[in-house]
Amino acid sequence: MAKTPITVAYGDGIGPEIMTATLRILEAAGAELDLETVEIGEKVYKRGIDNGMDPKAWDSVRRTRVLLKAPITTPQGGGYKSLNVTLRKALNLYANVRPTVAYSPFVETTHPKMDLVIIRENEEDLYAGIEHRQTQQVYQCLKLITQPGSERVIRYAFDYARANGRKKVTCFVKDNIMKFTDGLFHKEFERIAAEYPDLEHETLIVDIGAARLANMPERFDVVVMPNLYGDILSDVTAELSGSVGLAPSANIGDGFAMFEAIHGSAPDIAGQNIANPSGLLLAAVMMLIHIGQPAVAEKVHLAWLRTIEDGIHTRDIYREGSSKKLVGTDAFADAVIERLGERPQILKPVSYRQDAASIARRTWQPGPKAEKQLVGVDVFLDWGPGAPDDLGSRLSQIHVNGLRLEVITNRGIKVWPNGLPETFCTDHWRCRFRKEGGAPVQAAEVVELQRRIVDAGFDVIKTENLYTFDGVPGFSAVHG
Repeated sequence: MAKTPITVAYGDGIGPEIMTATLRILEAAGAELDLETVEIGEKVYKRGIDNGMDPKAWDSVRRTRVLLKAPITTPQGGGYKSLNVTLRKALNLYANVRPTVAYSPFVETTHPKMDLVIIRENEEDLYAGIEHRQTQQVYQCLKLITQPGSERVIRYAFDYARANGRKKVTCFVKDNIMKFTDGLFHKEFERIAAEYPDLEHETLIVDIGAARLANMPERFDVVVMPNLYGDILSDVTAELSGSVGLAPSANIGDGFAMFEAIHGSAPDIAGQNIANPSGLLLAAVMMLIHIGQPAVAEKVHLAWLRTIEDGIHTRDIYREGSSKKLVGTDAFADAVIERLGERPQILKPVSYRQDAASIARRTWQPGPKAEKQLVGVDVFLDWGPGAPDDLGSRLSQIHVNGLRLEVITNRGIKVWPNGLPETFCTDHWRCRFRKEGGAPVQAAEVVELQRRIVDAGFDVIKTENLYTFDGVPGFSAVHG
């Protein structure tokens, strides 16, 4: 077998120790790898590169298209970009895959039957990082959910389930409140699920879904969700399994992939030979499957399971009475190497099909273009102190060709007309202007309206045009 080139980053803190242990095991198992080592993280940040990764490292990743990365340290203070976020977005790593398995009774857990995979959308949602301070009192963060972003990660979740012998895919959203953003994710989930009749599917509101995930993780199989929910709940499930230190992570795109442990660089224990390499090792197992070496991946994983089963544990999972031998990083790697070719006797053995990595990559194609019609505008003001009726009275005098004030909200709550006097208001006001009967509006009319509002002495901090798409409103209604 020709060796597969991969890029390896030893990282910071405990990173070099656990990477060395991981690579020793892979070599002993017969992995056919051509390693390109790059430096990323703290030292690179301190050389003045704000994303922690210099051009040579980027060149290596572009060549190999596979990165096995140990944890890094981001220096404290401002001016430093998240390397993980940069890598995910720059390389279009849209699917974060986080398997979580309980290893009871050898690793202590209250959920001995859990065996699930969370697939998290990896680029969008609130993690777009678009934030603004708009008034003295109000800050905003934009939540961006796109149709292609949702489709890709949801389809990947179904393809992953099918390729790995899973039976059910569950979607978590909060579309009872966020009807457009999470509503889009839910709609795409239902549309795509219809193409996989061999797999069960269900959708849960994220709050009750999270409660059930924490209380009954064994009822879930593959779970797909937007970025923020997935970030939080994948850590929750990892902790439920017994140790975050055992959890691997894969970041998958159409052209590139990155594999890492989910834990941090733990500089407080660096250099002490006590860190658990398991999270990174299991991430390397996922990498071997991805690059088409499932037999080696299976061999490593089985040996690791046997080591855990034999009670040879690092400090983070060692328990008096259930563990048999406390070992450090190097000795743990030695124990896994000694067991290559063996299988667990009690823990469930893994089996990786030759086609486990053959998840289809589909080019996204836009659907039919909807007819888009401008029908109004929300004008956001920094205004106050004052009563909503005062603001409504003044703005009602400003109009352009029938484009008039319809409603005012504050923090999403209707306060004019006929608002409740008990409603607490900030200095951030959304003022909706529309024509009678929802008649079409010209862009020039919106511009003229804004000019007149500014000329009247108001501070316009933002506008959002209101559109219909094939006659369906593309904006939330105002209730109250």
